[in-house]
Amino acid sequence: AVVSTQSTGGKGGSMHMYTETLFGGNGIVGAQVPVGAGIAFGHKFKGDGKVCIALYGDGAANQGQVFEAYNLAALFKVPCLFTCENNHYGMGTSAERAAANPNYYTRGDAVPGIKMDGMNILAVREFTRAVTDWMRAGNGPVVAEVETYRYYGHSMSDPGTSYRTRDEVQEVRKTKDPITMVKAMMIEAELATEAELKELDGECRKIIDDATKFARESPELETHEMFNTIYTDMDGSRIRGSDSMTYGIHSP
Repeated sequence: AVVSTQSTGGKGGSMHMYTETLFGGNGIVGAQVPVGAGIAFGHKFKGDGKVCIALYGDGAANQGQVFEAYNLAALFKVPCLFTCENNHYGMGTSAERAAANPNYYTRGDAVPGIKMDGMNILAVREFTRAVTDWMRAGNGPVVAEVETYRYYGHSMSDPGTSYRTRDEVQEVRKTKDPITMVKAMMIEAELATEAELKELDGECRKIIDDATKFARESPELETHEMFNTIYTDMDGSRIRGSDSMTYGIHSP
């Protein structure tokens, strides 16, 4: 069900979430990569000292537009961090079966690349800090391969077990889970006790449970809302629906 209390007003999922600094996802696989290059070009043009991080998965890394974006970003030396989140399985096919070159950080040609452990929170922080400083200095784009893993399927229709074993998933959970890893680091560095972290974990779970309950109890979007907030200057106009017999009146 699509609920009216979503941040998008019930008119989309995570791919339609936009803010002044978050430019959403995209229904076309990999299409956010050239968008990211364009945003980075805008930052360079305005000279505002900002950078753009364009995120995509190993499944999208084989799209032609990704390489076009690399090329233009390198030509104009724009501050774009092309970040391939490699979970090794794309939507459900292993990287070795889908890519002739699964070393995604090497694919930038004239764009320098680097590979890092995406399951290590501190490594990600320090890497991001160093690379964004390097880009702000006018050195152009970087391709990053962030090695990570997903415990669940790609979508609700994917059980996540037809292309890998349950033992593999459990092994990663046990040895490489980023939350477990940072907990251990904090306890070892005496930044927090195990009891404090357990209490924090309980607070986080409550936030999630409350949000889930709120979403499930929220009303579904009313049908007439599907014809609203489509255009900026069409208030009062008739908007055609999915067939020639269906119309609605547009309102802001």
